[in-house]
Amino acid sequence: MNGFAILLVSLVLFVVAYATYGAWLCKKWGVDPTRKTPAVEKNDGGDYVPTSTAVVLGHHFASIAGAGPITGPINAAFFGWIPVLLWIVIGGIFFGGVQDFSALFASIRHDGKTIGEVIEQHIGHKCKMIFNVFVYLVLLLVVAAFTDIVAGTFASVPKAETEQALASARSAGSVAMASMCFIPLAVAFGILQRKNNNLVVNTIVGVALLCGTIYLGIRFPLMNVGKNVWLAVTFAYIFVASVAPVWILLQPRDYLNSFLLYAIIILSVVGIGAARPDMTLPAFTGFVVKGQPLFPVLFITIACGAISGFHSLIASGTTSKQLRNEGDAKLVGYGGMLIECALAVIALVAVGSVRGQELAGAGSGPAAIFANGIASFVAVIGLPEATSATVIALAYSAFCLTSLDTATRLGRMIFQEMFEGFAPSVSKVLGNKYVATAITIGLSAALTGAGYQNIWPLFGAANQLVAVPAFLACAVWFKHIGRSNRMFLFPMFFMLAATMSSLALSFYGNVMKLMAGTGVLVKEGLQCVIIVPVVVLALIITFDGLKALKAKEA
Repeated sequence: MNGFAILLVSLVLFVVAYATYGAWLCKKWGVDPTRKTPAVEKNDGGDYVPTSTAVVLGHHFASIAGAGPITGPINAAFFGWIPVLLWIVIGGIFFGGVQDFSALFASIRHDGKTIGEVIEQHIGHKCKMIFNVFVYLVLLLVVAAFTDIVAGTFASVPKAETEQALASARSAGSVAMASMCFIPLAVAFGILQRKNNNLVVNTIVGVALLCGTIYLGIRFPLMNVGKNVWLAVTFAYIFVASVAPVWILLQPRDYLNSFLLYAIIILSVVGIGAARPDMTLPAFTGFVVKGQPLFPVLFITIACGAISGFHSLIASGTTSKQLRNEGDAKLVGYGGMLIECALAVIALVAVGSVRGQELAGAGSGPAAIFANGIASFVAVIGLPEATSATVIALAYSAFCLTSLDTATRLGRMIFQEMFEGFAPSVSKVLGNKYVATAITIGLSAALTGAGYQNIWPLFGAANQLVAVPAFLACAVWFKHIGRSNRMFLFPMFFMLAATMSSLALSFYGNVMKLMAGTGVLVKEGLQCVIIVPVVVLALIITFDGLKALKAKEA
C-alpha cells in the first residue's frame, strides 16, 4: 500500500468529519457565537484572557500534541498499519475530537472551570474530589516524567570521548540552546502582541526569530551541562510558567511552537507526496502479538493520536479561559484534535516506510524513526536530509517542554480547586497560586528523585481513564439541559472497558512476575498496590455518574 494514498485518504476524512460531524455537534449542543465567554466576562489579565483564535489554537494544539501523536503510532505499529490507522481515524473523529470539543464547551458554559467542577455540579462533590485527587496525582507523574525527560534531553556531557558520544552531546546541546533562546523570545512576543495586537506582523517576526533560535542552537550548542543542572533549571522555569500571566509566556510559547508542528506536517505531506513510500510494515499481524493482545493494548498505546484524557484537562483548564468567542470552540477543540490525528498518520507512514522499518529493526526510538523517516521523504524535494532530521528531532524534544509547563499550570489550578470551600484560613493559603505551584513542583521533584519509572507503566491506562469521567460529566450535563448526549455513551463505555482491562492485565502480569521471583516489590509490587485503589475509585465515579445520568433521564 502506498503511504501517500493512506495519508491523502485520512486527510480527506478529517476534513469531511470537521465540516459535517463537527457542525452536527455544534447544532446538537447549541453552540452560540453571540454568547459571552468566561475569558471576556472574567478577564483578569492572568488566567482569564480573551485571545485571538489563532493564538488559542496554537496554545491548545501545542499543549495536547507534544510527542504523543508521534510516539503512540510508532510504538503500536507491531500490530500492523491497518489497526493503527483505523484507531487514529475512527478514534480521532468519534472519540478524541468529541471529548476535546465537549470538555472545552462544558468548561466555557461553567465559567471556565475544569471538568472537576462540572462533575461536582452535575454528579456530586464526592466524585469531584475523587476525580481531582486522581487527576492531580496523574499530573504529578507527568511533571516528574517530563522534567526528567527534558533534563535528560538537554544534558550534554559525553560519557566517553568517542565521535558518536560527542555527536550525541552536541545534538543535546543544540536542543538546549534553542529551547533556552526560545523562552525570552516567547516573552518578547507576548509583550509585543499585548502592546500593539498586530498578530500578522508579530507572527512573521516571531516565526523568523524562532528559526533564528534553531539556527543558534545548531551553531552554538550548550555543551558540558549535566542533567542535575537542567533539572533545577527546568523546575525553576515551570514554576514561573505556572504563575505568570498566561499571555506573557504560556500563550506565546505554545503559539510560536505550534508553527514548528505546522511546518513539520506541511513538509511531511509534501515529502510523502514526492517520495510516495510503500508501506513495508505488515497490514495486520494478529490479535495477539509478542504476548500483547490488540485489545486493550492498541487503544492504550495510541492515546494523543486518537483520544487522550489529558486533553480534557487542557481544554477545560487553560484553553477555555482564553477563548474569546464560543463559536471558535469547534475549530480549537474538534479541529485541533483532527490536526493532531493528521500528525499521527504521518508518524504511521514514517514507521511503515522502508526507512522506518530499517530504523525500527535497528532498535531506534520513536523520535529517531520519525525524524529520519520524514527527513528521507523531504530529501526527495531537495532539503538536506541530515539538517532536516536534526531540526525535526529538535522540535520533537521541544514539545515535551511545552506539555510540561501546561501540565504544571493545570496541576496548580486543580490543587487550588481542591481547597475551594474549605475554611478561609486553609483556602487562603493552599488556594494561593504560588503555594499551590510550589507544592506541585515539590511533590513532582520528590517523585523524580524517588524513581517515577517504577510506576510509569501505569500512566497510559491512567491517562485514558481520565476520559471516562470527562465523557460522563458532559453526558449528565447535556441531559440536564435537554441536549443530546448519545455521542458520549459508546466512547465512554469503550474507554472504560479498555482502561479496566489494561489495569487488570497489568495487575495479573505483575502478580505472576512476583510469584515467579522475576519481579521486585518496589516496581511490580508498588504497581499492584496502586492499581487496586485506582480501579475502585474509577468504579465509584462511574457508578455515581451513571446513577446521576439515570436520574436525569427519569
